[in-house]
Amino acid sequence: MSAALALLQQRHSVPSRQLGEPAPDEATVQALLEAAIRVPDHGKLVPFRLIRLDGEAKLRFGEQLAELAIRNSPELSEAKQEKERLRYTFAPLVLVVVARIDDASKVPAIEQTLCAGNVAYNILLGAYALGLGAQWLTGWAAYDREVASMLGLAAHEHVIGFVHLGTPQMDVPDRDRPALADLLSTWAP
Repeated sequence: MSAALALLQQRHSVPSRQLGEPAPDEATVQALLEAAIRVPDHGKLVPFRLIRLDGEAKLRFGEQLAELAIRNSPELSEAKQEKERLRYTFAPLVLVVVARIDDASKVPAIEQTLCAGNVAYNILLGAYALGLGAQWLTGWAAYDREVASMLGLAAHEHVIGFVHLGTPQMDVPDRDRPALADLLSTWAP
């Protein structure tokens, strides 16, 4: 079996709370992202971009999310407020993968969105190949227009996910996977 296929068969996410220092160095991050953006892109639209959250920016982002969550739900418990505040602080680097949809293009919006999703998945694959841990998360913040505005997104942009990157702080067992036989059928005319 090829090393690439073995990588695909072993890849799994590491929960963001289990990711810590050391962060990948800048050369590794650049190489990872250069590889991650090599995705199928019908029409060569490049319907994606990336935003880095690291250092103090992660903490400030979490604080602003907590403020927004409290404004939207004043009854939010103290524990949930704290969860919002700290959500982005565990992994040393968080990458926001953004879809940029061109509604004027002949390429359907779903294909553009899937292209951006492939960038997020390539980050996961690349991180695993490099011995890093990663987790792709969304949550309410990925779908909230006020959060999009906070991130500087334009009206035609939306968050695909927040990819948390770092060094696994513990061994994480793989989860149960579906049986291929339950998912694969053969079409016959």
